[in-house]
Amino acid sequence: MRVDLSVTTGQTTIQTKKKKQWRKITPYLFVSPWIIGFLIFTLGPLLFSFVISFFDWPIVGEKKFVGLSNYMTMFTDDPLFWHSLWVTVKFALFFVPLNIILALLLAILLNQRVKGSSLFRTFFYVPSVISGVALAMIWGSVYDGEYGILNYLLSLIGIDGPNWLNDTTWALVAMVVASLWGQGTMMLIFLAGLKNIPQELYEAAEIDGAGKIYQFFKITLPLLSPTILFNLIMTIIGAFQQLTLALVLTGGGPLQSTYFYAMYVYENAFKYFKMGYSSANAWIMFIIVLSLTLVVFKSSSMWVYYENEVKNDK
Repeated sequence: MRVDLSVTTGQTTIQTKKKKQWRKITPYLFVSPWIIGFLIFTLGPLLFSFVISFFDWPIVGEKKFVGLSNYMTMFTDDPLFWHSLWVTVKFALFFVPLNIILALLLAILLNQRVKGSSLFRTFFYVPSVISGVALAMIWGSVYDGEYGILNYLLSLIGIDGPNWLNDTTWALVAMVVASLWGQGTMMLIFLAGLKNIPQELYEAAEIDGAGKIYQFFKITLPLLSPTILFNLIMTIIGAFQQLTLALVLTGGGPLQSTYFYAMYVYENAFKYFKMGYSSANAWIMFIIVLSLTLVVFKSSSMWVYYENEVKNDK
């Protein structure tokens, strides 16, 4: 009995090609749930919001194409746009550096080799998993002008605390402090960055007589700068998306002193039912955050240290 080797070889080649094709397709099958979810729940609504930003699009009623009218109205005939943007910028100017510094300090403390450090990591991280509404309720009891815990503690040292959430001077400060409470995720990111710094560098610095402060500025900060860059960008994005705390605690008051830009977008959409105008507001926020992110990335070449780039230069 004779076997046609050409047919057998051809079948083997076809099977090999099919296996290679499946190997190429398999990774995409694993990530396909994310791809489908991204297209349906992220990219789709994003593109749709861009389209309706050129329409007068009420939730109930006929839509009407208005071109750039929504954007022109926003910039020229809506004082709330500029006010909410200014309030958000003021909030970000305080919140961003304080959040970065606090998270870094906590990470440095938790990086020390002391007994029970893992327990403290849990304590500091837990607030970050509490829902925004629950966190706002907690801070509402803390800031209460008559029965709040904060004013009670101040009274013990003879200080008459203000009505925090109803005082235009202190309301925004109260929002900043409350927002700092849930930065456990950023703290863990910093902690992971600190763990990746080689201990040999600190040991060599100690042998050369360098103190802790010198080591921090010459070793820790440079090697941690990529992590700082990431956390800085995420904090800027979070600052411009701040909504829940102000919505629950103050409703934007008093006298719109905590009327954040995200609340401005939210109210135009779900209070005044101007979906087209609200979409235009959201796209302006997107452009502002994108511009700030690009500025940070552009400046990163001056202060972010990448060890691999130095090795490649050599």
